[in-house]
Amino acid sequence: MTEATQQGPLAGIRVVELAGIGPGPFAAMLLADLGADVIRVDRATPGGLAVLPQDRDVMARGRRSIAVDLKNPAGAGVVLDLVERADVLIEGFRPGVAERLGFGPDVCLARNPRLVYGRMTGWGQDGPLASSAGHDVNYVSVAGALDPIGRAGGPPQIPMNLLGDFAGGSMYLVVGVLAALVEARSSGQGQVIDAAIVDGTAHLLTMITNLNQVGAWSDQRGTNLLDSGAPFYDVYETSDGRWMSVGALEPQFYAEMTGIMELNDLPDRNDPRAWPQLRERIAARFAERTQAEWAALFEGTDACVAPVVPMREAPKHPHLAARGTYVEHEGVVQAAPAPRFSRTTTALGRTPSLPGTHTRETLAAWGVGDVDALIESGAVVQRPSASSDPKDSDMKDRP
Repeated sequence: MTEATQQGPLAGIRVVELAGIGPGPFAAMLLADLGADVIRVDRATPGGLAVLPQDRDVMARGRRSIAVDLKNPAGAGVVLDLVERADVLIEGFRPGVAERLGFGPDVCLARNPRLVYGRMTGWGQDGPLASSAGHDVNYVSVAGALDPIGRAGGPPQIPMNLLGDFAGGSMYLVVGVLAALVEARSSGQGQVIDAAIVDGTAHLLTMITNLNQVGAWSDQRGTNLLDSGAPFYDVYETSDGRWMSVGALEPQFYAEMTGIMELNDLPDRNDPRAWPQLRERIAARFAERTQAEWAALFEGTDACVAPVVPMREAPKHPHLAARGTYVEHEGVVQAAPAPRFSRTTTALGRTPSLPGTHTRETLAAWGVGDVDALIESGAVVQRPSASSDPKDSDMKDRP
């Protein structure tokens, strides 16, 4: 197999990803989508939470996998050899684990002073909870983001793991890595990025906490402008059991929406006391037609009304289809790389693979050690040859 040619604005950037779950892999996927050469270091004996087999996990796309026994001194040495040749390292262990394994920040930066060392955790590297276990729902709870989400009179609603793992976690890790890479160009020095989901989630809340502090956002969930409290920013059921989303915040958009719906003599939308009655009127009208009928009426207007599209149907939505927001890559439908670039265009490369599929070819390509001796010693593991795996091709689909 010929070596894949990297595309995108990060072409030429080398990243070592110490495999984990959730936000770390998503951050590595994003860097790979943007063109970085990302090597995923998997454990020789896989463990922990695995929602999907790695060769079917789209978040493992775009990078080669090597399998390393991290508790073997020679295996830890392989990681350090990769670090010496890398621009970025990403790890998501609990604080202190990387240090105990022999490749903490001090050791890695001594080997490669220009290294950007990205650390992804829920609680952060310090603080009373730093060494405790947790998941997305716990981090967003403590950060203050879960309590405001939900209907009035109901419990907080879990926004899947989009808010914590991926928005407050992965995206802030990637922003930190990219900022540190830019700074290293002038200073010649790397640094450590402490990306904590609690920090990123709190930062995402900036507008809402600001509104709350000045008295423009109530502590009572489901009673505010953007949390389903306002009837002109909500979702409504249609006659076929589907839903329409309404975001007619501005008066001109609201006027267009009510005009299309032929709603007259409505209560004053600026009076919160009238909101229950206004919601009833809007809900009753939406219930008269199917989602498809309403979508056709609102499409292309400024009413800020759109159908709530199920995930399985989203790739076929006319707008997303026209933009190529989703692509089918080697038989799997998935979101294309984002954002888009006018000159350094991105493309999907390698499909996900099982741990250790590329151990031999990757170590050889990066010039790391005596590969045969490392395999024989058990420090690294090579799965069946990647060159014989038809799924591991260099074919690329442009978004």
